[in-house]
Amino acid sequence: MLIGSIDLVGFRNYRTLSYTPSPRLNLLIGPNAQGKTNLLEAVGFLLTGRSFRTTHLAEIACWGADSAIVAGDLQRAEGTRTVRRTIRRADDGTWHASGEGSAAARAIVFGWQDLAVVNGVPAARRNFIDGVAGRLYPTHIAALTRYRQIVARRNTLLRTRPLPTDLAARLAPWDEQVATIGMELIARRRRAAAMLQTELARIYPALSGERQKVEIRYRTELGEATEPAALQSALERVRSVEVRRGQTLAGPHRDDLVIELDGVDARVYGSRGQQRLLALALRLAEVLPVTEAAGTAPVLLLDDALSELDPRVRENVLRDIAAAEQVFLTSPEPLAIAGAAAWRVHAGEVAAA
Repeated sequence: MLIGSIDLVGFRNYRTLSYTPSPRLNLLIGPNAQGKTNLLEAVGFLLTGRSFRTTHLAEIACWGADSAIVAGDLQRAEGTRTVRRTIRRADDGTWHASGEGSAAARAIVFGWQDLAVVNGVPAARRNFIDGVAGRLYPTHIAALTRYRQIVARRNTLLRTRPLPTDLAARLAPWDEQVATIGMELIARRRRAAAMLQTELARIYPALSGERQKVEIRYRTELGEATEPAALQSALERVRSVEVRRGQTLAGPHRDDLVIELDGVDARVYGSRGQQRLLALALRLAEVLPVTEAAGTAPVLLLDDALSELDPRVRENVLRDIAAAEQVFLTSPEPLAIAGAAAWRVHAGEVAAA
């Protein structure tokens, strides 16, 4: 999947923009706060219908505007499809997005927030693996949303502190749903982590230039169990504690990823540079699995991916992404890369550099 062209009206600091990127590597060069990340966001929105920066649509439209439009041509081997997405404020003040995209369109985004996948809290890693699983398996995000709703309702019931004689019967239907959908989520997360491991073992040493063993594993209190009965049993074991706390204490919302370098936890022992390179390598490790799942290569949106990397590692990263299909890479400083299209971004305008 390639972006053939993109047109913006009222999107962030772009009053209007018509932009025809290269089908390969696009370098978006310019100082901070000029619109580089905004342009990445627009490309991602065109492809997926979602912002990777915010869930609040009101933040996307230009200041004072009542709407924003993102349109463009998505190109595949079988032809070109024109996509138009609109963000509009309704009479009641709420914002809504409309428009249809392509089921095969995928975007993989790297930004500063990805460092939290390596050194942040477990929720950051769960969000990461769910994002990967969502790009691999179309039903994953809908199942995740449903699971969260079920857990929220189960928590509400727990906080009512039902009588012990009523507790099991009232929790039973919620336990069954948590166990069934929860194990589906865990299975897809495990498969996604296994695919990432295969690619990460190849990509990270190539980027770092060092022969290091890197490993990513999915960690759950259920061990290797695959049946919903295992999760139901786990819920039963912690039920008395759940009632005291008013929270569901077993399930995929409690799981984590283990990320290790040479057998030690990268969160604790990895340097800042190693952690940042690991975060980038995790994103690049998605490319092949997502390509195989979607039947077309994803577009890479890399926001300031080279900062904090030493010159040798930067060269390795540039060599790797230059071999990918369409890539958008932002940088505050000029980069000389053979075959790349360089664009100067300034005050909401984009011009060939």
